[in-house]
Amino acid sequence: MPSRKKTTMFASAFLTCACSFVTICVVLGSQHWMSSKVRFSGTNSSTTVSLTYGLFSGTCEQLVDAGLQVSESTFKVADNLKSIEAKGMITAIVVILVLSLLSSLLSSGFTCTNAVSNPYQTFLGPIGVYTWNSLCGILILLAMILFPVSIEAKNLSVELARGCFPFLQTHTESTHAYGYSYWLMLLILFQNIASIFIIYLYDHARYSKKKQQDRPIENAPKDVILF
Repeated sequence: MPSRKKTTMFASAFLTCACSFVTICVVLGSQHWMSSKVRFSGTNSSTTVSLTYGLFSGTCEQLVDAGLQVSESTFKVADNLKSIEAKGMITAIVVILVLSLLSSLLSSGFTCTNAVSNPYQTFLGPIGVYTWNSLCGILILLAMILFPVSIEAKNLSVELARGCFPFLQTHTESTHAYGYSYWLMLLILFQNIASIFIIYLYDHARYSKKKQQDRPIENAPKDVILF
């Protein structure tokens, strides 16, 4: 059976890993990644399309010059994207988040196992927790980079607006605001860092204790050691 200190430390790390897993689920399932206002100019008037969307679905609203609402509808992101590059970018982000979800699940399993037992395999101990939490953090950071690239470089909001209202003409300007679903990924990063830090504290304390136990033998007189 593990010591009380080990159980407490790994149980705390398990809690942060479990919170990370739940947060990734929320990020994947919610549609508040981005809110955009995309303006188009026509022959006699201009139109503004207001969009709020996530990785799978969203809502769009069309406004004319005076701010009068013309129509509002929901859409599927995959259906509105026509370019292969934009579709590939969104698909890549989804795959990355699914992989981070699996990493978080494995990290939760490793911390739970160490909280209730002493695994014989080295990789099932702190090393495994470091590995899976680090991988999860790297994947989340990659998703946080790719999504703004899809907005700015691939004009994702413009393409989604045209998918909602195909008759729109010349795009003039766009404004973007990242929603809470996107910023929750920062929380996931902090949760992974917290898990690594907790296990590091335990690992460092264990190493220091072992070193102190070995020190009396190193400092003992030779005749005592021979005896």
